[in-house]
Amino acid sequence: MKKPLGIVVLSLLLIWNVCAAENVKVVDGDTLKLNGLKIRFSGIDAPESNYKGIEQKCLKNETIVRCGTLSKEYLIDIIGNNKVFCEIEKKSDKYKRKLGECFVNNQSLSKILVRNGFAFDWPYYSKGKYAADQEYAKQNKLGLWNMKFEFPWDFRKNN
Repeated sequence: MKKPLGIVVLSLLLIWNVCAAENVKVVDGDTLKLNGLKIRFSGIDAPESNYKGIEQKCLKNETIVRCGTLSKEYLIDIIGNNKVFCEIEKKSDKYKRKLGECFVNNQSLSKILVRNGFAFDWPYYSKGKYAADQEYAKQNKLGLWNMKFEFPWDFRKNN
């Protein structure tokens, strides 16, 4: 029995928009490379590990912390040796990176990062998708919420 053309096309679109890889490189706290494809997590923002040659810093108990590296290393730890799956959006960002949400063991990396305070809900893009997770991290002083920091979008604007 032949499948209707619409089902075939929808199936191909679903395959096109999902990436899975064991070859993962963490670029920073909100960006991965999967088999060479650069994917920026949509709706969140993490501290910068290398923005125009500058790493974003935070202050914890009067000690300078490299919070861009902290966020990146947290993402590396979450992924570990697990497979990463990403659902890619149709659009790309201004740097021509693909946008998407990535998962390990069926858990959203974006949600984990925000809920543990190593990235932030970026309301301009997320429409509040991660707001409850961010509030949880803030109330429990998790990750960056236990230090003084500048939101990454403000850091970029000021640098």
